[in-house]
Amino acid sequence: MLGWFRKMLPREDKFFDLFERHSHAVVGAAEALQQLLAGKDVDRNADEIVRLEKEADLITAEVMLAVRRSFITPFDRSDIQDLIQSMDDAIDMMHKTVKTVRRFEQTEFDPLMQEMGVAVVEAARLVAEAVPLLNKVGQNVHRLSEIAEEVVKVEERSDDLYERGLRDLYRRHAKGDALAYFVGSELYNQLEKVVDRFEDVASEISGIVIENV
Repeated sequence: MLGWFRKMLPREDKFFDLFERHSHAVVGAAEALQQLLAGKDVDRNADEIVRLEKEADLITAEVMLAVRRSFITPFDRSDIQDLIQSMDDAIDMMHKTVKTVRRFEQTEFDPLMQEMGVAVVEAARLVAEAVPLLNKVGQNVHRLSEIAEEVVKVEERSDDLYERGLRDLYRRHAKGDALAYFVGSELYNQLEKVVDRFEDVASEISGIVIENV
């Protein structure tokens, strides 16, 4: 009954603009991360990720403020907060990866790390496609469900790259260059967590679809 009543009331739609702005920042950071992992303009791409992470933080804060101030929201307030927070967690994790790259002055990256960078971009673009579709959940159920499934598949592929990468590191460095093994494993762990955060976003999207259809 409450859900039906909410649908009859005028709602605050600026949330979708904020979600889209955030998703564009996330995609930009993902693309910069992919370029960084390819060894292209490492410093410049690291700077771009830091800049976009700050931009995303401001958008997240704006969403949280709008949730408190809006009388009618397009869907449940907690879902709005959880969605933007999960999106922000993904770009935060990219920023953490940049910190590791800079701390250990890395300029070259394993091929499997580069493949994980491709997976990050793929997941980010899927989320960016899904966000505007939430404006009309009922009309976009099928595609939203497909996107959530595709993100899960990207995450599963990333898990495989992660395991292969750690095995390769062990074979090359565990009995020799301990620092190289440590730094490499840190980067693999962080890249794997980036993609995990996108799976969290997909879960939030799936939950919103279920509650609003």
